[in-house]
Parts: sequence; C-alpha cells; structure tokens
Amino acid sequence: MDVSQVADYFQRASAEIGKVLVGQHELVEATLIALFCEGNVLIEGVPGLGKTLLVNTLSKVLSCRFKRVQFTPDLMPSDLTGHSIYNMADRQFHFSAGPIFTNLLLADEINRAPAKTQSALLEAMQERQVTVDGTTYPLERPFLTIATQNPLEQEGTYPLPEAQLDRFMFKLLVGYPSTPEEQDILKHYAEGRDARDLSRFDLAGVLSGPQVLEVQQATVAVIVEPSIINYISGIIGRTRNWHSVAVGASPRAGVNILLAARAMAACHGRNFVVPDDVKELSPWVLRHRLRLRPEAEIEGISPDDTIREILDAVEAPRK
Repeated sequence: MDVSQVADYFQRASAEIGKVLVGQHELVEATLIALFCEGNVLIEGVPGLGKTLLVNTLSKVLSCRFKRVQFTPDLMPSDLTGHSIYNMADRQFHFSAGPIFTNLLLADEINRAPAKTQSALLEAMQERQVTVDGTTYPLERPFLTIATQNPLEQEGTYPLPEAQLDRFMFKLLVGYPSTPEEQDILKHYAEGRDARDLSRFDLAGVLSGPQVLEVQQATVAVIVEPSIINYISGIIGRTRNWHSVAVGASPRAGVNILLAARAMAACHGRNFVVPDDVKELSPWVLRHRLRLRPEAEIEGISPDDTIREILDAVEAPRK
C-alpha cells in the first residue's frame, strides 16, 4: 500500500463520518490520524458536542470489533479486563474476557472512575496486552482506546494520573459548532435523520482490521528528514526549560509527534513530513503533557498558549 491509498482511505472515512457528525473537522482528522498510527485519544468537551457520536460513527465506518464502557465510581478493574471463573464441571478456573478485548474501545467519561480502575488501561494502552491473575493475554490488533471526559463537573470525578495521560497520543478539545454548522445539525433532525439511529445515515464500511494494519505499515515508509527530527527535538527540549512550564514533555511526546506527523503526511498524499505537519499536531500531543507553574496559571496562561509561544521560538526547517 502506498500513500495515495492511505489518502484515499482517509478521505473516504472522513466523508462517511461527515454524514453524521457536522463540522468538527479537526476532531475527525486527528482521530483518524491516531487510528492510522495506533495511538490513543482523549477527547474533552462539554456534553452534547458529539464526542460519543464520533466514536459510535467511527465504529460503523470500521469493520472492527467495538466495545463501549461507561466509567462510573463503582467500576472495578476486573469489569474492564475480565476475571477468572471457577467451573464446577472440570474444577478449573477459566478466564472470562472483559470489554477491553476489542479493536476500538470507548472509555466514556473516563474521569468518573477511581485511579485503580483507570490504571487497568495502562498496560493495554501501551503494550497492547492484559495481565490477569499472573497470565498475560495479548490484545488483537489494531487496538485503539478513545476516552471522553467532561471538563466542567468536578464532583464525583477523579483526575487522570500523569502516567495515564502520557499514554494518550492526543488530547483533543471539542468546541461549539458555528451557526451554519448548528443549522445543518437542526436540518438533519428536521429531515428525520436522528443521530441516535445511525442506520438512517447509510454508512458504509471503509476499513477492515487488516486494512488498518496495512495503513499503519504504510505510514512507516513516510520519509522524516534529519532536519524534521531536529525540529521535533528542539520543540520537546524547549518544553523542559520554558519559563512558564514546571514539568515538560517526556520522550514519548517526541515519538508521538514523529509517528503522527508521518500519518498526517500520508493522509495528505505525501511520502515525506513537512514542518507544518509538526506545527499542526503539536498542540494535540503536548497540551496534556505540560504542567504549568502556579504563577502562570494564575495569570490565565493555558498549555495551548505556551505551546504557541514555543513553536514561535523554535525555528522551523526552511527546506
């Protein structure tokens, strides 16, 4: 598979999702790019903006297994990973797989579950395997976790641990639609197309599991020049000594920028990465990895403001 085929899959998948989800082009683009390099995604936004709808629609566009888990304060780790059940007939324990054994996992309102339950995802998100009762079970590839959270409600929520956040390739922020986009949403319902019933939208499957794996392999062939590598390294290095940043980005952040930049280039039909790829996706990769100094937060400086400053300060390759 070459990059032109990757770009074709990207355009077709975007078009199918666009039948249901009005606007939110950056959200759709970033989610497909994460899929094409098997990275996990955290989506944050107020209720009603289409976070869950996006994932439900993506599950129809992909001919893969899909599971949804509604995170609640009483959710236990075994509710995700599965557990061993004693069989009286043969007097042995048998493993009953949990919903994490899928291709596309929606962790809805992930911050409503306590840390011990959130941590059940760590091994799966990073190593694509699950260990239960001392036995390790590999997950079927591709495996992608898309988590959602509401930034407004604080009661009954648990902040995600730093180790958990670092395992998300992207953190995407969902904003309100524009007036024309909101009018299009209302037209859908006026015409009888209810997003709660996706069968009304005539969605076509675009990618199967093996095809997703082929796309992921194709992105590996995208060329990353040494100047681009130095550019990414310079951005990551600046996050660690920037005046408003207390804790900078980890090496995993730089790796994720490189992987995502290759996938972005392939989605646009290029077999090489350009600096604009790095600039566009850097906020997605870095905004949840930077910890600002208290004085910066008091002044109202956001991680995105800091990332823009760093991108302006690091000179991009001219070639």
